[in-house]
Amino acid sequence: MTSVIRLMLLAASCWLIPAAVQAQADTAASKPYELQKLFSHDSVVRLTLSTNFRALSRSRSGESRYYGAKLTYSDTGASPITIPLRVRARGHWRRTNCEMPPVLLNFWSDSSKKTLFARLDRGRLVVHCRNNDTHEQYLLQEFQLYRIYNLLTPFSHRARLVHVTYMDSASGRQLAARHGFILEDDDDMAARNGGTRTELKGAKSGDLDPFTDALVGVFQYLIGGTDWSVAGLHNIQLVTHPEGVVRAVAYDFDWSGAVNASYAKPDYRLPITAVRQRLFRGYCAPPEQFSRVFALFNEQKPAIYALYSDHIGRLMNPDVVRRTLAYFDDFYETINDPRRAAELVRSCKQAQ
Repeated sequence: MTSVIRLMLLAASCWLIPAAVQAQADTAASKPYELQKLFSHDSVVRLTLSTNFRALSRSRSGESRYYGAKLTYSDTGASPITIPLRVRARGHWRRTNCEMPPVLLNFWSDSSKKTLFARLDRGRLVVHCRNNDTHEQYLLQEFQLYRIYNLLTPFSHRARLVHVTYMDSASGRQLAARHGFILEDDDDMAARNGGTRTELKGAKSGDLDPFTDALVGVFQYLIGGTDWSVAGLHNIQLVTHPEGVVRAVAYDFDWSGAVNASYAKPDYRLPITAVRQRLFRGYCAPPEQFSRVFALFNEQKPAIYALYSDHIGRLMNPDVVRRTLAYFDDFYETINDPRRAAELVRSCKQAQ
């Protein structure tokens, strides 16, 4: 990498980090990362979350405050376990437009120790936007996209499907009981991959690892994702390794064509009118990197399609599954047609 972003990263690592902190980071990096227990299995966790949801839902903009909460779950048929924690509303568009805002779960290590949530300092709980079956299907479909991403690369967020009963602590009323999922924290995702999270905007084609660049762009093309930007760090995280390699990690897929949510619309500046229309917005990379990426998608195709018939896939509406797999069929026709694949690669971007 020869651009400004590499110089900034090297400067940060060499001059701005005190020696004692750097030594601690080197020691931590030398230890094998142990995945949190929550993300080590894929069964659906049933839990109850109790907090002042009325106050939480009023936090529509600006800095959101924390509220005390309790999370109760049963593990392998044992007696229910209750964990005190604090929660706050998170997100931007959803906080303004949804009945239930996404929730940041903030645990204390002493109270969550020896539980399913051990070593999970923060977890992003992704919830339904509206309390109905259609919006629950949107959520299940987005969860499937994280599972697909996990099949393709470890540089992706782990996610665990949960079924949550939401209790308002102020009124004692049950507000909803729906599927949601808990997403791995950004820093934990980076640490699992032996790196650190970096927030430097302005990255261009050639600044980052070329294989990962190609993979992110092609994955977004698979799912019909256009609501992202590497340069703007919009729905993208950067992970930096000690040797200076920087990789992009995508997240937040509910505005993709694969989910096809009723509220999702492409940016007015893009030459498409519906999210279901695919548009390749990935960065340029050497042709051999795209060939490697296409080969990886073909290799993983049986596993990707199998996700829609396993214990989680069976939670989805069969019509949604059928439409999704047909949508993926079109993607595979594109990358396996030499002419269409070449057109896709030629449409790559030097900058976003």
